[in-house]
Amino acid sequence: MPPAVRGLGRALTRLTVALALTAGLFATSSVVTTHEGGADSASAMTAHRRTVLRHKVKRGVHIAVNQKGDPYQYGSAGPNRFDCSGLMYYAFRKAGFSNMPRTSSEQARFTDRIKRSNMKRGDLIFFYNSSGVYHVGIFAGWSNGRRLVLHSPNSNGHVRTQRMWTNKWYGGTLRRR
Repeated sequence: MPPAVRGLGRALTRLTVALALTAGLFATSSVVTTHEGGADSASAMTAHRRTVLRHKVKRGVHIAVNQKGDPYQYGSAGPNRFDCSGLMYYAFRKAGFSNMPRTSSEQARFTDRIKRSNMKRGDLIFFYNSSGVYHVGIFAGWSNGRRLVLHSPNSNGHVRTQRMWTNKWYGGTLRRR
């Protein structure tokens, strides 16, 4: 087969896979390429998968932001009352992370740990003490040089964004799931 025809075949395969993924016809994890040049198609699908994950994270943040003002209630996962991990569970499951666990410690194990310097809006912030992870929120950006967290803080509170109050935390991301 002439090289130009093989190249066209690879381009059509990539386009077909991208369109099918966009339409939701199959999941990225079930895609297998068997033709020559599979590495090119695999890297195109990996790039597409990253784009899909970024979109899901962005949607999760949007859902969580829309819960601002909802009251805290221990053990609640919405839609109108939340504890900290219940807010993450509600927002990110609704955004398409169907395997998102329910508790903050399980969510910490579910995410990929990342350096603080690599945090992006939508990454999760896990607060810990000597007993382990006790609280979770969403990294919401910066204000006057301080990190902001979107969370459902405590029994006297409501879902809100506030400045970080401690240095005992680490970041986790869903962008690699």
